[in-house]
Parts: sequence; C-alpha cells; structure tokens
Amino acid sequence: MIVITGATGNVGRPLVQTLTAAGEDVVPVSRHLENHGAGHQADLTNPASLKPALDGAKAVFLLTSADFLANGNLQDVVDVIRDAGVPRVVLLSSQGVGTKRHPSIHEDAVTGSGLDWTILRPGNFASNAFAWADPVRTQRALAAPFADVALPAVDPQDIAEVAAAALRDSSHNGAIYTLTGPEPISPRQQAAVIEQAIGEPIDFTELTRDQARANMLTFMPAPVVEATLDVLGTPSPAEQQVSPDVENVLGRPPRAFADWVSRNVAAFR
Repeated sequence: MIVITGATGNVGRPLVQTLTAAGEDVVPVSRHLENHGAGHQADLTNPASLKPALDGAKAVFLLTSADFLANGNLQDVVDVIRDAGVPRVVLLSSQGVGTKRHPSIHEDAVTGSGLDWTILRPGNFASNAFAWADPVRTQRALAAPFADVALPAVDPQDIAEVAAAALRDSSHNGAIYTLTGPEPISPRQQAAVIEQAIGEPIDFTELTRDQARANMLTFMPAPVVEATLDVLGTPSPAEQQVSPDVENVLGRPPRAFADWVSRNVAAFR
C-alpha cells in the first residue's frame, strides 16, 4: 500500500492515477476530500491525523502545501511515518533547495530520518499557467512578470511518473532528482502556445515585480514569494538548465509545455 499526501493537487492526482493503473493499492490523503471520492482526510500541520492512513503502508509520498513552512513541522510528520513502521518516503521538494533559494529544512527532516528516501526537486511547474486560465477564458488577456525570461517548465504528469517510479522501486533510494521540462520557455512564449491551442489572440501584459508580488502574496507566504520572484526574474544558469533526470528515470524525454496545454486546453477556452 502506498500513501499519497496532497492527493487532490496537480501532482497528487496524476500520481494516484499512475499508481492505480500500475496495480498498486493507493490511499489518497488530502485536507479536502469531500469532492474527490474515497481516501483519508488529514492535515499535515496535525501529524497525528495522518496515522490512520499509514497502517500497512510500504511508502509515503510527502507533498506539503504552500503555507506549511509557516504552520507545520515536517520533522513531526516524518516521526509519525517512521513510528508507524513505513520504510520509504518520497519527498516533493523544490529546485530552489538545490540552488539555495529555499531552506532545506524539509529535506533535512527526510534525509536524517533513518528511512529510505528519494527527493524530487521540480523547477517551474507548467501548471502554474492555470493562474492565467480565468483571464484568458473570459477576457482573452494574460499578465505575467519577466515576460522574456525563460525557464524549463516541468509537466506535473512527469513529476508524478518519476514519483511513482521512486515509490515502487528501491533502486531510487538515496537519489535526489532535479525535474525540468525539455527546454526553457518564457511567459510570452507560453502565452503564444496557449493562443495557438485556443485558436484566438491573447492580449499579453508584462507585470512589474511589485504587481506580481501583490498578486502572489494572496496565496503564498512572503519569503516564498520573494524567492520565487528571484527565480522567475533572475534565474541562475542552473535554474535555466534542462536536467536529464526525467529522461534518465522514465526512459523518455520530458513533456513540452505544449503537451500540458493540449491536455488542459478546456481551462482556457
């Protein structure tokens, strides 16, 4: 049995589907399961709420929410997992830990746990483009900062498939994988891909850093906002580099941003 936290999100949902299709017994865990079918409702800021889902589990996928850094303690969660006798953890971290943009406290809790572990460090998510869905759909307009700064956006489906491999195969124990898309793509280029997919022009507006910060503070803690804006606006060479890890794990190249758009085009129409 494999336990998936964050099971209703952009990574958790395809991960549950991938593991289920592979014949695994999966327990989806989320703070909000009311509209998502069977599973276990738990909040990682209350680690004890996870305990009932862990009985008999052989692995846990750990995905924390954006506000967890301010409100939770992953060490407490890892302690609950270890005390339940679960041998393996796969943590969804971030590329920013490797490039020193983000703190390593979550990774430290996992690597120091005594459990078998794998760490995934995705960069910019293709699914961040969902933030543009409503204005594109209703106004055929899109606004983003740093219009021509390109990063290799990673498809959450690729993250999910790498996570599934790590959860099922002990050969990934102790590995840290940086997950990116196949090529850097800027917000302006992403807008052009969406424009082509929906078959209508989109009015693109470049936001200032201050405007972007104000928007992001409505759903992200301030330190995460600043680090994210630094990556988006002044990425390091490492953050713009395409990683080979998706292809090395899955045996195929990572999906392009256009592939993600084609699967989610209804959100923009």
